[in-house]
Amino acid sequence: MAEFPLNLIDALGSIGAFFIYGLIGFAFGWILESAGFGNSCKLAAQFYFKELTVLKVMFTAIITAMTLIFAASALGLLDINLIWVPPTYVWPGVFGGLLMGVGFIVGGFCPGTSLVAAATLKIDGLFFVLGALFGILVFGETVGIYEPFFHSSFLGRLTLDESLGVDTGILVVVVVAAALLIFYGAEWVEQRVGGIERQQAPRWRYGAAALLLAMAAGVAVIGQPDNERRWATLETLEEARLNAREVQVDPLEVLSLMHDSALRITILDLRDEYAYNRFHLRDAQRIADADLDTLAETLIAQPANTVTILTGAHGDDANEVWRYLRAESVPNLYILDGGVDAWLARFHSEALPAVHPDHALGSRHPAADPNPRLFEGDFEPKVKLQVKRAPTSGGCA
Repeated sequence: MAEFPLNLIDALGSIGAFFIYGLIGFAFGWILESAGFGNSCKLAAQFYFKELTVLKVMFTAIITAMTLIFAASALGLLDINLIWVPPTYVWPGVFGGLLMGVGFIVGGFCPGTSLVAAATLKIDGLFFVLGALFGILVFGETVGIYEPFFHSSFLGRLTLDESLGVDTGILVVVVVAAALLIFYGAEWVEQRVGGIERQQAPRWRYGAAALLLAMAAGVAVIGQPDNERRWATLETLEEARLNAREVQVDPLEVLSLMHDSALRITILDLRDEYAYNRFHLRDAQRIADADLDTLAETLIAQPANTVTILTGAHGDDANEVWRYLRAESVPNLYILDGGVDAWLARFHSEALPAVHPDHALGSRHPAADPNPRLFEGDFEPKVKLQVKRAPTSGGCA
């Protein structure tokens, strides 16, 4: 599971990866053209309920990809947490969808289909692409005016199963079944409104629909892997890293990371509330075991330059939480070597007061953020920033 999705640039090099990207792009454009999506009249007919090919083709692609993705995840071939999900911005999304819908009706294309039409030298497609480029230029020059609205109503990585509290496999079955019913309804509408007869429709589509529904049912039966199943697929590699102390970071390195302006450091304190209130590192957040599920989602959504440091009392007491979060694919995750005790011992100074058991100084104690110029020493650098998967989109996304 840890190897998928593939990072093609690492696996094939830049030239090989871009060749694959080009091949996928060509295949996508060829399929759109084969479906008639280079014809603005065919596309516009969607909005008049005369021909619903757009709905059927795009919805088929969506439910097929959905079923295969969750089937691969259920079988342990794909880590769903590594797939980038576009963050949800409610009102900007609603406004943008309405704006794009109006443009689709007026121009007869969406961005992806306009490129297909332009590639076949259709005049309306070429003009639509030029209009889209002009719109991008205007947006880039004026976004500062409405930037607060552009970033408003942020809900982060939002998925239907998490929002509705429904089992992922059950939701896959429901969506596939609903899509098949919608396809039947779409063809009924085409006959009544557009006068399109379906006597010549290929019969193999019924077999394909049954196969897709059976695969969705299989996803529901197998179920998505829980944290224990995820860790089982990673244990050999990750436990070796833990035992070799590749993820335990020296206090001096943590201090240098805290003062590195190019990085975003998240420090998570695993100790009880009493110990945390007595003393903790600057900006450290105390977490409890009950927060781990929500915490994993939050950490995965962090910017690519984020390094997360777990701090326990002694060091090894953070190992179990590290295993849990790594099984959830949290990147750039490390442990403060020796815990808070080692931190206090390393940055002890005669000029600094001791941590008193009856004083709740928290991060107000000078040792919570010592001056790195006053402490020198050698350490083996352990932190290696893992590059996150780049967000991608295509078609009308």
